[in-house]
Amino acid sequence: MAEAEEQETGSLEESTDESEEEESEEEPKLKYERLSNGVTEILQKDAASCMTVHDKFLALGTHYGKVYLLDVQGNITQKFDVSPVKINQISLDESGEHMGVCSEDGKVQVFGLYSGEEFHETFDCPIKIIAVHPHFVRSSCKQFVTGGKKLLLFERSWMNRWKSVVLHEGEGNIRSVKWRGHLIAWANNMGVKIFDIISKQRITNVPRDDISLRPDMYPCSLCWKDNVTLIIGWGTSVKICSVKERHASEMRDLPSRYVEIVSQFETEFYVSGLAPLCDQLVVLSYVKEISEKTEREYCARPRLDIIQPLSETCEEISSDALTVRGFQENECRDYHLEYSEGESLFYIVSPRDVVVAKERDQDDHIDWLLEKKKYEEALMAAEISQKNIKRHKILDIGLAYINHLVERGDYDIAARKCQKILGKNAALWEYEVYKFKEIGQLKAISPYLPRGDPVLKPLIYEMILHEFLESDYEGFATLIREWPGDLYNNSVIVQAVRDHLKKDSQNKTLLKTLAELYTYDKNYGNALEIYLTLRHKDVFQLIHKHNLFSSIKDKIVLLMDFDSEKAVDMLLDNEDKISIKKVVEELEDRPELQHVYLHKLFKRDHHKGQRYHEKQISLYAEYDRPNLLPFLRDSTHCPLEKALEICQQRNFVEETVYLLSRMGNSRSALKMIMEELHDVDKAIEFAKEQDDGELWEDLILYSIDKPPFITGLLNNIGTHVDPILLIHRIKEGMEIPNLRDSLVKILQDYNLQILLREGCKKILVADSLSLLKKMHRTQMKGVLVDEENICESCLSPILPSDAAKPFSVVVFHCRHMFHKECLPMPSMNSAAQFCNICSAKNRGPGSAILEMKK
Repeated sequence: MAEAEEQETGSLEESTDESEEEESEEEPKLKYERLSNGVTEILQKDAASCMTVHDKFLALGTHYGKVYLLDVQGNITQKFDVSPVKINQISLDESGEHMGVCSEDGKVQVFGLYSGEEFHETFDCPIKIIAVHPHFVRSSCKQFVTGGKKLLLFERSWMNRWKSVVLHEGEGNIRSVKWRGHLIAWANNMGVKIFDIISKQRITNVPRDDISLRPDMYPCSLCWKDNVTLIIGWGTSVKICSVKERHASEMRDLPSRYVEIVSQFETEFYVSGLAPLCDQLVVLSYVKEISEKTEREYCARPRLDIIQPLSETCEEISSDALTVRGFQENECRDYHLEYSEGESLFYIVSPRDVVVAKERDQDDHIDWLLEKKKYEEALMAAEISQKNIKRHKILDIGLAYINHLVERGDYDIAARKCQKILGKNAALWEYEVYKFKEIGQLKAISPYLPRGDPVLKPLIYEMILHEFLESDYEGFATLIREWPGDLYNNSVIVQAVRDHLKKDSQNKTLLKTLAELYTYDKNYGNALEIYLTLRHKDVFQLIHKHNLFSSIKDKIVLLMDFDSEKAVDMLLDNEDKISIKKVVEELEDRPELQHVYLHKLFKRDHHKGQRYHEKQISLYAEYDRPNLLPFLRDSTHCPLEKALEICQQRNFVEETVYLLSRMGNSRSALKMIMEELHDVDKAIEFAKEQDDGELWEDLILYSIDKPPFITGLLNNIGTHVDPILLIHRIKEGMEIPNLRDSLVKILQDYNLQILLREGCKKILVADSLSLLKKMHRTQMKGVLVDEENICESCLSPILPSDAAKPFSVVVFHCRHMFHKECLPMPSMNSAAQFCNICSAKNRGPGSAILEMKK
C-alpha cells in the first residue's frame, strides 16, 4: 500500500475518474492538490485524527497524540507531544495565538503559542471536543468549553483561577462544538443545542432526524456561516438555522433569541463536513456503494459537492469524487472538512491524506478551456482578465489557437486571427507567413498581411505576389491594387509580369496590372500606352492626376476613339496645355472627330475657334446638318458667301433661305420658300419676321392665283396687312377652300382687336382715376414744420426765432421749404410756383401746396 501511495501524483485532479472527465463538458468549480512536504512524512508513520485551520497556519492532530503546526505548504514549523493516544480536537482563537487541545485519554490543554500562559487538566473520561473563545487573547474573554459526557464552560476568575460550569449533560457524549461570537453550538446523541454566553441561556434544541444512525459512526457536522447562521449536517440531512432576536412583546419567560430553520433538505450521501462558499455550501460526503459483482456494500471515494440551498431542496452546482489514500478503509467519522475563510481554501482530512481544494482562478479556467480546445473562449477570457492571470500570456494562447486552426484545416480563419493576435510584431508575422508557405496556403494569409505599422520585409510581399502570379492573375491584380507600391521591390514584380506576358501577351488582367505597376514606378508614358491599348476607363484619371498632357499630344486620336466626349471635355479644360490649333491639326485626318471637338468648342465659346468657322460649315454640312442652321445663326465670324455656296450645292433650303435673308436678299429667300418648300405658313412667318411691306406685296402677288395660299393668307394676314388689299385682288369666280371660315376668322380677329382696345381704355381710365384720387389724398395731408427745418434757399431756420413777428413760408409736396421772399417771382406765362430743387420747368410733385402766413 505504501508503494501505491508513492506512485500517486501531487495533483488530485489527475486521479479523479477519467471516464467522467471525458463525458462531462462542464468546467469544475474547484481544483485539488495534496498537502505534501511535512504532512507526507507525518502520515507515513502516523494517522491524522483532526485538524484546524487559521489564515496563517494549520494545526494537525494525530492518532499518536502529536500536534503539528504547519505552514500552508504543509511544512512542519512546530511539534507538540500532547498525549500518547488520539488527539480528538484542536481549537484556535481568531488571533491564532492560543490553542486548545483535547485527547482520548481525558487530557485538556489550553496554552499560548507565543506566551507562557497555559491550562492543564486531566479528566476521568475521554474528552471529545474543545473550543476556545474566539477572542481568547482578550483578558475578558478567557473562556473555553470541553465536552465528553457533559459540556463544561471554563472561565478564568480575577485571581487567575479557573472555574468550570456545567452547561449541559445527560444526553450522551458531546461529539461536536463550534463557537462563534457569543454563541456556542454543540451536538450530542439527541440533537443540536445553541447557548448564548451573554444571557447564559440555551436558546434552542434542534433534534436529530435519523436516530437509526450511530452518532459515534456518523457524527454531526456544525459550521457557522456568520454570527447568526448555523449550518447542521447529520446523516443525509442538512439544515440551515438563523438565530433571530425575539420581540419584546413575546419575551415573557423565553430567551431573548430564538432559532428559525430557513432551509432543510436531504442529500444523496452521508455528510462528513460542511463549509460556506458565498451563498452556496461545500459538502464533504461519505459514500457507500453496492458492488455489482458481489452485491456487497463497500466504501467508495468521498465526494466534495458545491450545492445551492433552497427552502426545501437544493441544486447541485458541481460534484467531484476524490481519490484520497486509503478511502476503501475509511468510515464517515474519519473524514473532516476544514476551511479558511480568508482565502476560500477547503481541507479534506482523512487518516492517511490531506487534500486542499481551492476555487479555480482565471488561469485554471483558461487551462480547462485549452484542454477542451476551446481556444476562442480561452483567448477572450485571457483578454478580459489580463491583469489577473499569472501563468498564461495572451500571445501564447493566440499562437496556440492559430496552430490549432491550421491543424484543423481552417486556414482562412487562422489567417484572419493573425491580425488580432500578432498585432504589430513583425517577427511573428514573418514566422507565420513562412509557416503558411510550408503548407501551401500563402493565398489564405495574403488579405490580412500588415501594410504599414508594422511593415514586413519586401521579400515577404514579393513571395506572396509570385505565388498569385503563378496561379491566380485576378488575385495578383487585386493585391497590386490594394497594397501600397513601397511594400515590395517594384522593378522585380514588373519584370516578373513582363515574363508572363511573353507567354500570354494579350492577357488584359496582366496588362492592366503592369500599367498600375508602371504608375507606381512613375513610368507614366508606358502606363498610358497600355491603358489606351486596353481602352481602360482610368486613362483620363491617370492623365489628370499625373499631368500627362505633354505625353498625349500625339495620342489625341486614340483618346477620341476611346471616348470622344470625355476626351473633348479634357482637351477643352486644358487648352493652356494642349492648344486648339494642335488638336485640330492632330484630327485633320479624322474630320468626324474634328467636328465633334470644334462643335463643343463653339458651344462653350462662339469666338474662341473663329478661325475654324469656315471649316465648320463643311463639317456641319457633312456630319451634323441639324446643328448647321443654329451654327449659322450664332456665328458672327462665318463667311456668308462660302456658307451660301455650300448650302446651295447641297440644296439645303432652310439654311439657304436664312443666308439669303441675312445677306439682305429677302425676296429671293421668300421666293425659295414659295417655290422650293411650297409652305405658305413658313412664307407668312418669314414675312412677319422681316416686317417688310414689299415682301407682303410679293407674297400676295405670288399667292393670288393659288387658292390654298390665299386661304393661308386670309387666316394669318389680319394683324399685319389690311385684308381688304388681298380680298380686292381675288378674281371673281375663283374657288377658294374654306373662304367662309377665313372671312369669319378675319371678322372675329377684328372684333377681338376692338374689344381689346375698349378693355384697355377702361383699365387706363380706371387706373388714372384711382391714381388721381390717391394723389389728391396725399396732397391734402398736413406737413410738419418746426424749428429744425431750414429754408432750402438761404439755409436759415424756416421759422423765425421771434414767433410774434409775421412770416410767410412756402412748402412744396416734395417736402422742400422756402421763405416766401427767398422764392423767385412766378413768370407772367404761368402763375404756378415750382420747387427750385426738384422741378423748375415741369408741373408735378414739386408744385406749391401750402403757403403759411402769420
